[in-house]
Amino acid sequence: MEQLHNIKCFVLDMDGTFYLGNRIIDGSLDFTDTLESQGKDYIFLTNNSSHNGEYYIQKLAKMGCYVGKNQVFTSGEATAIYLNREYNGKKVFVLGTEYLEKELMGYDIQLVGEDPELVVVGFDTTLTYEKMVKTCDFIRKGVPYIATHPDFNCPTEDGMIPDCGAILAFIEASTDIKPEKIIGKPNGEIVDSLLEKLKLKKDQVAIVGDRLYTDIATGINHGILSILVLSGETSMEDVEKSNIKPDLIFNSLQDIAHALVKAHR
Repeated sequence: MEQLHNIKCFVLDMDGTFYLGNRIIDGSLDFTDTLESQGKDYIFLTNNSSHNGEYYIQKLAKMGCYVGKNQVFTSGEATAIYLNREYNGKKVFVLGTEYLEKELMGYDIQLVGEDPELVVVGFDTTLTYEKMVKTCDFIRKGVPYIATHPDFNCPTEDGMIPDCGAILAFIEASTDIKPEKIIGKPNGEIVDSLLEKLKLKKDQVAIVGDRLYTDIATGINHGILSILVLSGETSMEDVEKSNIKPDLIFNSLQDIAHALVKAHR
């Protein structure tokens, strides 16, 4: 209870934590209402790079959750920040959606269809075999590549669908070359950018999510309170089998809200 009470900002995963597909998970809005009533902040942090921040703001609004542009941070935006720092001015080929391309172009990154100096691999829901062939050809010729995030599957209302990690596995199997960097959770690049954005210390932040190998590992690896919710990908059986152990476990965000109310009394 004391751990929760001292947190100033909750970093929330989206898919499997706050909503599934286009359906908000029961109690999610109760959770954000509780945070607001207690003067606590929250920001959505998603590894899903198939859409940009503006898309998620609109999607959340349709479900009755209204947030500003500074309350959503995607692995696509974190990748754009990383590119400007480490590959400034380089020509980039993107294996990703139009949304990811817009996210990168918003940071003045030069996108090309031929002769790239770098390849960026995202969660491409418009993936074709032709695009995979082109990507693998570039990589075999020595073009370095980075990925927006490592998730193997993305939860939806109809079950799991292959995510960026599965696309990376295809590329690595074909080229025998690993990405030079993976930006999203649980890696440090996305955490450093987020803390700078929030202007908070690690002990003032908690990360909440449904995946052990991304959300929870992010907290463990970087000294942030990690809270697992069982509303998405992970079950208690998965926790028992895994060496990644969250600090706290709740069935859903609604249960965290109840705990916060008790801690506030």
